[in-house]
Amino acid sequence: MPAVRAASLVLLLLLPAVLVAQESTPPALFGRIEGDSYVSPTGVFRVLMPVLPELGGEIRDTEYIVTFDDPVSTHISIACFPMDNVQKWEYETRTVQEYLEYFYANFVLTDFHRRFPGTQTEAAQFIPALLNGALAIYNLLPGGSFFENRNRIVDSPATAAAKRGSLLFVRDRHVLVLSLELAEHVTQARAFQKTAAQENDILRGRLIELAGRVQFPAAGLSKKILTPR
Repeated sequence: MPAVRAASLVLLLLLPAVLVAQESTPPALFGRIEGDSYVSPTGVFRVLMPVLPELGGEIRDTEYIVTFDDPVSTHISIACFPMDNVQKWEYETRTVQEYLEYFYANFVLTDFHRRFPGTQTEAAQFIPALLNGALAIYNLLPGGSFFENRNRIVDSPATAAAKRGSLLFVRDRHVLVLSLELAEHVTQARAFQKTAAQENDILRGRLIELAGRVQFPAAGLSKKILTPR
């Protein structure tokens, strides 16, 4: 199951601790920049870039994942994994919701737990009207914040728990995982007084906005994304 093994290993790159090292020159990209968009190495998707290099934004990628960061408020990853035959069978023998829950539990959550023991899944929500069915997941990752050593306020906890939202969906026999951190949960730990449900609502809105930036030209699937009411 080569694609599945790749997913299990490469999903580690979604985690901020892998990407905190600073480099003197921008890394070479597997994908490419076209105007104001990033195009994935396989051409499966393109995305309007959510960061600006001239304002400190950075882009890193592998064959399967691209990550967009800036030093203030942005830590975003988009993963795109081709299904192998086993995953195609799993997808075809389950409902969309069941398959996305299966993929999350067996690959995404497993890697979160491996890297950040104590990871919690705070909530999950299946959104039928979005992307022909998408699964939104909200996690707390102990010690997993991209922003802990960047803009953390003085009175925030010594070890921050990152609040992260992920959106999983299937498009043209690829599993996509859009993931972003709620920066304010760490950078404004005392002042950002939101309940877990309110934080989830903010993440949900940002994930939907991010999904709206993604197009699928290779499959002719750049149709307008349905936004749930």
